[in-house]
Amino acid sequence: MGGYILAIDQGTTSSRAIIFDGKMQIVAIGQKEFTQHYPASGWVEHDPEEIWDTTVWSVKKALKDAKLEASDVAAIGITNQRETVVIWDKATGKAIHNAIVWQDRRTARMCEKLKKQGLEPKFTKKTGLLLDPYFSGTKIAWLLDKVKGARKRAEKGELLAGTIDSFLIWRLTGGKAHVTDATNASRTLVYNIETNDWDAELLKILDIPSAMLPEVKDCAADFGVTEKALFGAEIPILGVAGDQQAATIGQACFKPGMMKSTYGTGCFALLNTGEKLVRSKNRLLTTIAYRLNGRTTYALEGSIFIAGAAVQWLRDGIKVIGKASESGELAAEADETQNVYLVPAFVGLGAPHWDADARGAIFGLTRNSGPAEFARAALESVAYQTYDLLVAMHKDWKARPSDTVLRVDGGMVASDWTMQRLADLLDAPVDRPTILETTALGAAWLAGSRAGVWLDAEEFSHKWALDCRFTPSMDPALRKKKLSGWTDAVSRTLSA
Repeated sequence: MGGYILAIDQGTTSSRAIIFDGKMQIVAIGQKEFTQHYPASGWVEHDPEEIWDTTVWSVKKALKDAKLEASDVAAIGITNQRETVVIWDKATGKAIHNAIVWQDRRTARMCEKLKKQGLEPKFTKKTGLLLDPYFSGTKIAWLLDKVKGARKRAEKGELLAGTIDSFLIWRLTGGKAHVTDATNASRTLVYNIETNDWDAELLKILDIPSAMLPEVKDCAADFGVTEKALFGAEIPILGVAGDQQAATIGQACFKPGMMKSTYGTGCFALLNTGEKLVRSKNRLLTTIAYRLNGRTTYALEGSIFIAGAAVQWLRDGIKVIGKASESGELAAEADETQNVYLVPAFVGLGAPHWDADARGAIFGLTRNSGPAEFARAALESVAYQTYDLLVAMHKDWKARPSDTVLRVDGGMVASDWTMQRLADLLDAPVDRPTILETTALGAAWLAGSRAGVWLDAEEFSHKWALDCRFTPSMDPALRKKKLSGWTDAVSRTLSA
């Protein structure tokens, strides 16, 4: 067994495999995009077979490019798009329906019905979450109700349910392990984050058989070994974390008060609150940041549904850019006297509004508004939404946004213009690390530390390296004016 660590990063738009060496440096990446399915307005699905095929392809590509054999890999760490769920046949491993993606809003009416029954406080107290279609529980209930014969088969023990990590591990181990980790479990709406167990009362409310669900382990644990036939040798799977928690680990946010924000398809900000479970009074989520050696560390989280997806909309929807990397350059050309606001509520609004029925809108257009103004509005919308999260977080955590240094990662942070505008509108420093693949790095660290070939948490923290710090430079009066305009734009977009 060698000293390399393989991270599988199964994301919303692509599957990736990244190989790190013993010094935590990237030696190879395999990546393949897969199809997004939109069967109805607000619905988003993925084909589980395509997720599986692109994952296997990416692993083989990374091994080939690194000129390594599977036997050179000490361990695998897995990180995944959270809340996306699959139900599959226990005997064949085949899914009974496409995966329902975290962005999907089809269970909005179900969530509203549960709220009207006065059940949201019960769910929030036990899970730290709100009753929103974003989370996995109502998605599982929908599949059991809508797929012919599914509920009866589930009750007979013929079907299994899980988030993408569980589905991949089931396939990788040849059906020998039905497992997940505490971070993914904490996003299902049926996992009690205080007792660290599936909650029988919540399962009964959603009518989900507990036998369908995976065993919940620490983030660094023995999750099984891959079948030899897949890659040429058995590889132990020793680390698992949902993508945002993996990024928190990869950013070395191990101390209470440390915060990271990941800018991918959506944006997700996590504030480490240590072993203290902080219950938000400002419509944020309380979640598990990680669980190591049986000890749970909690976090406050703000979830933004549309971040990088707004740039994809610029490229694929209205075609004002040819590739995502052009957005920052185009935004820099915008007329600063125009106050164009994009509220990207394409699939509703996340924290702190949690409005499933809100839809996207653009405000402030003039006859002179063009591609540059659209690009700036799209990128600024991400900064504005982050600002809303920080204000809410610091009401719960009792600090000012300007007291926070935000560690950032994800595809969008490569844009200097976007990161500078983020710092300007937050009025707080923004730190971009040298390794931007922090989600994969976090999963790799879990596996590598468990395998004994990587550093412990304290030493890992010291290895974190800064690429660039963006400090605020916007005139305070201009910042105040822009934020006021954003607040007004959002108020006009909310459904209630």
